[in-house]
Amino acid sequence: MSWLKLSLFSMFFSVNVSAVELNVLTQFNYVLADDRASWFERDTGILAYSDNGFHQQQSLAVISDSFSSGLSYEAVGHYYQQGEQHVGFSQAFVSYKPLSGDHLRWRGRVGVFYPKVSLENVDLGWLSPYTYTQSAINSWFGEELRTTGAELTLFSAGRSRNSAFSFELNTAAFKANDSMGAVLTWRGFALHDRQSLNHEQIPVAPYPTVIDADGLNHPGYVEPFHEFDVKFGYYVGAHVDYFKQSSLRYYYYDNQADPNAVNPQRLYGWRSYFHSLALQHKFNANTRIVGQWLAGHTVMGEHFVAADFDAWFVLLSHGQDAHRFSLRYDHFSVTEDDVFPWDWNDSHGAAWTAAWRYDLNDNWQVGAELHWNKNYAHSRQSLNQDRQISQQQSMVVLQYRFAAQP
Repeated sequence: MSWLKLSLFSMFFSVNVSAVELNVLTQFNYVLADDRASWFERDTGILAYSDNGFHQQQSLAVISDSFSSGLSYEAVGHYYQQGEQHVGFSQAFVSYKPLSGDHLRWRGRVGVFYPKVSLENVDLGWLSPYTYTQSAINSWFGEELRTTGAELTLFSAGRSRNSAFSFELNTAAFKANDSMGAVLTWRGFALHDRQSLNHEQIPVAPYPTVIDADGLNHPGYVEPFHEFDVKFGYYVGAHVDYFKQSSLRYYYYDNQADPNAVNPQRLYGWRSYFHSLALQHKFNANTRIVGQWLAGHTVMGEHFVAADFDAWFVLLSHGQDAHRFSLRYDHFSVTEDDVFPWDWNDSHGAAWTAAWRYDLNDNWQVGAELHWNKNYAHSRQSLNQDRQISQQQSMVVLQYRFAAQP
């Protein structure tokens, strides 16, 4: 059945592409996992896999085209074996970048997209070129963060001013991200590479304080891409690059949601905001360091559920011929800040991820990854589970990738 779905998915994205660029990527893996059931199974594990064996990790297709007028578009479709929704899209937007010789230029885009908040997830379809299990920060962004709106960017390339520094300033207004923060608060951070699709439901473990009628009486899932009020969220960001050697990106994101809004499914609005600072430095053509820090706050209701969250990672990556070796350390925490002492939402953890990737040729890549984490979640106590656990995951990955242009 999975192969049939994949075939139909590929056929769908292969129709009428003679005038556009098509990039396709698919990954298969063999995983050695521990026995802690994942949140995909409505449990409390923070890794994607809880069973040993072969899996189709993901397939994605990116369709794009650009025109001489400066107009372009891009759409990213996915197929996953895991999750509630198997086929859908994560991004679809139209961009406009007028031709200009000015030192200060502008561009804009409208649709559904990620803000350029990450220096880790810079590969095709918002994947990471370094590891197969992404950082806790960008795993959460893939789950609950998406801009459905319009972005305006002012930018200036250093070479146009005979300067070592390039910069850009971004601002956007958006809707339909009012539930962002629910999964992070109740489950805590997780580490994986799965992106939530359009209006997908993300399962939540059956915590009594969340789903019981005498608790919040919330459904056993979250839909992060919902609009509950008439308010626009916004973000602002700044990029600074020194030659092609060093990069820094700062963003402030605020969904401006009404935390007292609730729909007929009893899904709530969550007022969530955060600061993010990402950096990258290339020591030479082969070796680089990438890091990111995140700090924010989220609240639902009259402070019924509220939490501060904080995370950071440092990644070192080295390429040698067709090989790439990467090592990352993650630290993450969620600190409860609400009015109900019986609603346990404190969580924290640390993780190491080591990955090797080898390009066999332009299309085929093999790789391996080792991951270990130690994490604590107070909410596990309500399910009679140990609050602190260690998880390990090993995987080998086979990847196929191709690009087709007219």
